[in-house]
Amino acid sequence: MVEHQESKVVRNLLISLLGLVAVFAIGTVGYRILGGEQYSWVDCFYMTFITIASIGYGEIVDVTQYEYGRLFTVFIGIAGIGLLGYVLSTFVTFMLERDLNVSWRRKKMQNKIDQLKNHYIVCGIGLVGSNVANELGATGRKTVIVDSDMGNINRYVGSHPEQLYLNGDATDNDVLLAAGVMRAKGVFAVAHDDSANLVISLSAKQLNPNLRVVARCHDLKNAEKTRRAGADEVISPDYSGGLSIVSAMVRPNVMSFLDEMFKTESNFRMEEISISERLAGKPLKALYHGNEDCIVLAAKSGQQSWRFNPSSDHILQGNEVLMVMTTPEGRSRLKELLQDIA
Repeated sequence: MVEHQESKVVRNLLISLLGLVAVFAIGTVGYRILGGEQYSWVDCFYMTFITIASIGYGEIVDVTQYEYGRLFTVFIGIAGIGLLGYVLSTFVTFMLERDLNVSWRRKKMQNKIDQLKNHYIVCGIGLVGSNVANELGATGRKTVIVDSDMGNINRYVGSHPEQLYLNGDATDNDVLLAAGVMRAKGVFAVAHDDSANLVISLSAKQLNPNLRVVARCHDLKNAEKTRRAGADEVISPDYSGGLSIVSAMVRPNVMSFLDEMFKTESNFRMEEISISERLAGKPLKALYHGNEDCIVLAAKSGQQSWRFNPSSDHILQGNEVLMVMTTPEGRSRLKELLQDIA
């Protein structure tokens, strides 16, 4: 509704500007015809300008020799002054409505963010941040992106119009609070600068010690500092990328499988499922009931090593972690099933 009104104001402004240009053109040509060739085109344009602007100088172009010469000046004055006034008023309206529209959008966006719980905050929406947000969206997880550069946000929102965002510095506590850090499940500190990611990790962890923080680190020598600042995990894309390149050479089928898993339209992903104490003693096969989009690959309890490919008769233990391959829909059904069993 607001966007429609803004486009209407812009259209009216363009039409009125074209009308004003037409009046200037008609006035300039008309005075040239009425005054004759002894007056230059500049004189004719200036005569039109001072008539519309109501400056009040004398007649630069003498039109008294024509019976309707001054009536032409009256016509140019009335039409030009009317259009000029309309242009100015429309321009002021456009600026006011644009400011109101930005304020309205910001308030509407903030209201949506305030309703989120257990969401993820992506701080920095550059190349890495965009891929992080894409993956979260593909797996059905709610996210809020934060970036101080509105251009970065606009580029991402252009292809993801439903994405919630905040334009601000993620190192500022107020910005993190506005993004819902107190209700969030995790924060991704993936800004371009290592020092910014360190501050984001520290701020987020101080505000909400219970959330999980994953930070990006360019220089590995800053990894330990970032971890001490509060990051639960520190990832170096350059280092991880190097390992992936080696794997593509020496383990091509493994990399092909992983690439296919992340690119497939079925959105199969590796997920972690935590088993509550209430499910202790239940067999693993209870999780497969009515859920075909779920494969349990491994199970781990406490400090024990991973138990790969557990049988369907495996007895679940409290606080056990299951490594599961599933789709977003399968993950949702699995969570519902866990609640029903409990």
